Amino acid sequence: MHVRKLAAATLATALALLPAAWPNRAEAQGQPPASGGASETYRLLNLFGEIFEIVRSDYVEEVADRKLIEDAINGMLTALDPHSSFLNARMFRDMQVQTRGEFGGLGIEVTMENGLVKVVSPIDDTPAARAGLRPNDFIVQLDGEPVLGLTLQEAVEKMRGPVNSAIKITIRRGDAAPFDVTLNRAVIRIQSVRSRVEGEIGYVRITSFTEQTDSGMRQAIARMREQLGPKFKGLVLDMRNNPGGLLDQAIAVSDAFLERGEIVSTRGRRTDEAQRYNARAGDVLGGLPLVVLINGGSASASEIVAGALQDHRRAIVLGTRSFGKGSVQTIRPVGNQGAIRLTTARYFTPSGRSIQAQGIDPDIVVEAARIEAAAPAGPQRREADLRGALRNDQSRPAAPPAATPAPAAPAAEGEAAPPADGQDYQLSRAVDLLRGLALYNQRAN
Repeated sequence: MHVRKLAAATLATALALLPAAWPNRAEAQGQPPASGGASETYRLLNLFGEIFEIVRSDYVEEVADRKLIEDAINGMLTALDPHSSFLNARMFRDMQVQTRGEFGGLGIEVTMENGLVKVVSPIDDTPAARAGLRPNDFIVQLDGEPVLGLTLQEAVEKMRGPVNSAIKITIRRGDAAPFDVTLNRAVIRIQSVRSRVEGEIGYVRITSFTEQTDSGMRQAIARMREQLGPKFKGLVLDMRNNPGGLLDQAIAVSDAFLERGEIVSTRGRRTDEAQRYNARAGDVLGGLPLVVLINGGSASASEIVAGALQDHRRAIVLGTRSFGKGSVQTIRPVGNQGAIRLTTARYFTPSGRSIQAQGIDPDIVVEAARIEAAAPAGPQRREADLRGALRNDQSRPAAPPAATPAPAAPAAEGEAAPPADGQDYQLSRAVDLLRGLALYNQRAN
C-alpha cells in the first residue's frame, strides 16, 4: 500500500506541474479557459492517476509502467483525429529515416477509418504496389489477426519487420469478398522523382515529397529541355497516388512554376499563428503549358501543389478528385522519449479553399481506364473508291490501303513505350491536351 501511494503521489505531482500555465495562456490570448479552470483540470488529472494505479496493481497481467503511460498518451492523441499520435523513440527514428527517402516495410501509405486500416496509396515499385494494392482498399486482418481494435500505429508496427520476411494481409475492396495477399517486406527506397519524354511532351512523376524532391524535379526538367530544345511543348506533372510528405518541398515544387502570388496558407487555433507562403519570380518551364494529374490517392502535399497551380491558372488539373487531407501535422520532440505528431493547422489554397475532407476537384474529370483497339469492321470504302469519283489535282502521296494496319513505331531514345497491357488513359489525355494547346498557341502566333 505504501508503494501504491508513493507512485500515485509522484505521478500526480508530475502531472500537476503541466496545467498550471494553461489558464494563463488562454487569458493572455483573450480567450476563456477551455474547461472549468485549473481546479477542474487538477481533478481530472487526479482521476487519471487513480485509474493508472488501479490498472497497474489489479490488471490480470503485469504491465510495464512505460507501456501504460505511452498508450494513454497515444489514446489521447489518436482520439483527436486520424493523424495525431505519439511516437516513441524508435518510431521517431523511423519517421526521420522515412522523410529522408529510405525505410523498411511494405511501401504503403495508410490511415484509419471506422477502426480499419485504409490504404491512401501504395508507393511505386514497392511490395504493396507490385501486389496490386489500390487506394481505398481496407486492410482487415494482419497474419490472420483482426485489425479492428488496434490503433493505426500498432497496425503499422505489425506491418513492419525484418527484410524478406512475409506477412499475409486480408484486403476488403468495395463490395467484393475479402481476399488474402502475401507480401515480403523490403527496404523501401523512394525515388521520389521519375521522368521521361513522351514525344515532344515532358513527363515528371512525383511519388512523394522527400528532401530531394524539388532538386530532383528541376534536374529532370533541365535534362528534358536540353534533350528537346525548341521542340519542348509542355509538361505533365503526375502526382497520382502521391501520399504527400514535406511541406517545404510542396512549396518549392509549386514555386518552380509560379512567378508570384501565394502558394498556400496555414491557419491554426489562434489567428496570430496563421502563415502564408509566397512564390518567388522564376518559372522553370518559361510559361510552357502544364497539366497536373491527380486521383483519389493524391493527398496532403500533392494537393497543395495541385491547388496552388489550379488557383493561379498555371496548370490544368486532370484526373479525379484528390484524397482531401488538408491538415498540418507538427512533430514536437519530447525530451529523449520520442515525439508527438500533433495536428496544429489546416491548409488553404491561394483562393481560400480548405482542402480538408473536400480535396481538389480536377478541371477536367478523366477516370482511370485502359485503351484497347476496336475490332476491325472490315474494309472501309472512301470517296476515292467510288466509280467515277473526281480526281484531286493537287499532288499528294497515296495513302496506304485502308485494310492494312500501320506497323507500330519503336519508342525513341528516352521515350517510354506504352505498357504491354494497355496505355495509361489519363496520361494519354494529358499528353493530347498539351499537344492541342501547343498547336493552338502556334497558330495564334
